[in-house]
Amino acid sequence: MDEANAILLLSCPDQRGLVARLSNFIFQNNGNIVHADQHTSKSGKLFFMRIEWELNGFALGREEIPVVFTPLARQYDMKWDLHFTDYTPRMAIFVSKHLHCLHDLILRRHMGELAAGVEAVISNHPDARELVEQFGLKFFHFPITEKNKDQQEARELELLREMKIDLVVLARYMQVLSGKFLKYYGNRIINIHHSFLPAFAGGNPYQQAFDRGVKIIGATGHYVTEQLDDGPIIAQDVIKISHRDTVADIQTKSKDLERVVLARVLRLHLENKILVYGSKTIVFE
Repeated sequence: MDEANAILLLSCPDQRGLVARLSNFIFQNNGNIVHADQHTSKSGKLFFMRIEWELNGFALGREEIPVVFTPLARQYDMKWDLHFTDYTPRMAIFVSKHLHCLHDLILRRHMGELAAGVEAVISNHPDARELVEQFGLKFFHFPITEKNKDQQEARELELLREMKIDLVVLARYMQVLSGKFLKYYGNRIINIHHSFLPAFAGGNPYQQAFDRGVKIIGATGHYVTEQLDDGPIIAQDVIKISHRDTVADIQTKSKDLERVVLARVLRLHLENKILVYGSKTIVFE
């Protein structure tokens, strides 16, 4: 018995009968749908869907599903991806000197809360080595300067390929990745940052926010693109700030929020609940 489920994520121009044709494809092959969610954008008249069904009793083997589904996908000009719930993605975490998000991800992995394998932690500083190796994970140090940045990034990318990494998480990694790197991992690099942007860009945003007397701060998780901190947003959240809060208090609240939002974003990605639509995302929560 195959206890796993198949998940189909798709988008295409909207037209009548799409839900019926997709449901019928699964029904005709003796499948049982367990989750289905859809959305149609009013502006572009585009149809988006996430549909999940049981593989137990399904008439098609895993390798056969794409072959049989392709003619239907071509008929409706679909962009689509097929996933299986028993596959464990291989993840690499990039980090610099701020280790709070790394701590959280490692603990979640240790407690079995992450549906991914942490195969490597990569950093441009040595600060995280002891923490990482304490949990039996592999740590790689790639010091980066203006002169060696291209070469070091090429070495990082080669390592990721050798380790067959599916997903890269920037857990407060303070380096800008090149277009070549991003091209190889399109919509498979997740970043977390505070949501002071664009109002308090640059150095020491916490002091800037304190000086302006902000009443809320936030955190944003998004896919990475060549436009810095401007990729498709997956999840955001905010927390209140009081006039009693010091700069240190704001930093602490911000770190707490970044941990929670990053975990939420990562969970949505690993559960295959996100479709990228231009500069936006469709998130089936």
